[in-house]
Amino acid sequence: MSDPRGVIVTGGTGALGRALVTRLLEGGTPVAVPWRRAEHWQSLEAAAPSGASLFGFEADLADPEGARLFVEQATSSLDALDGVALIAGGWAGGATFEAAPADEWDRMLQGNLATVRNVTRAALPHLLEGGGSVVTVGSLAAQSGGANMAAYAVAKSAVHALTRVLALENRNRGVRFNSVLPGTIDTPANRSAMSDAEAATWTTPEAIARVMAFLLSSESAAVTGALVPVDGPA
Repeated sequence: MSDPRGVIVTGGTGALGRALVTRLLEGGTPVAVPWRRAEHWQSLEAAAPSGASLFGFEADLADPEGARLFVEQATSSLDALDGVALIAGGWAGGATFEAAPADEWDRMLQGNLATVRNVTRAALPHLLEGGGSVVTVGSLAAQSGGANMAAYAVAKSAVHALTRVLALENRNRGVRFNSVLPGTIDTPANRSAMSDAEAATWTTPEAIARVMAFLLSSESAAVTGALVPVDGPA
């Protein structure tokens, strides 16, 4: 497998992001990560393999200018940019459509969709220079409807649609767009929030990271516009 030469990983300090960052660094790929809390970045940096090329920059990706500045910093640090993994996002739910807090819509659209839009707009000119791969993170809940999580499901559905639009627009321009669609990810936060659930059926961050690394690599050169379910127990 030919690994990418330089990758941006948004959400790189979270559970799934850390798994992907670790896999990429272990393969020798330089990685740039935005962060909001210094302690999260410091923890990621401390866990990086010795000699790995890992760069971090404080950034608010929901702000277009913040995303643009981060991408400029990242591309200045990486030897090349030919991969972007858009993991940053969040979940909110638990109430019916009419009972959910009004601000839940803004939070889900900003966290899950605006971050994808802003980083992609900033990174695409760099990717078009030499080609590359972008992997977004959607959700199986968005495909099934996501009862009691309307704002989240709608935001992730928009990520699915945007991924496919960008795949079509860039099909002949050397940049591929695909999305992975997790179910429940086996993270400490989810185990704490759903202590009575059967966690053995959930998917580990490492298993999802392997699929994302494949989609970022040249081994998946024929794949674009795909929405890939990643919900097996692994």
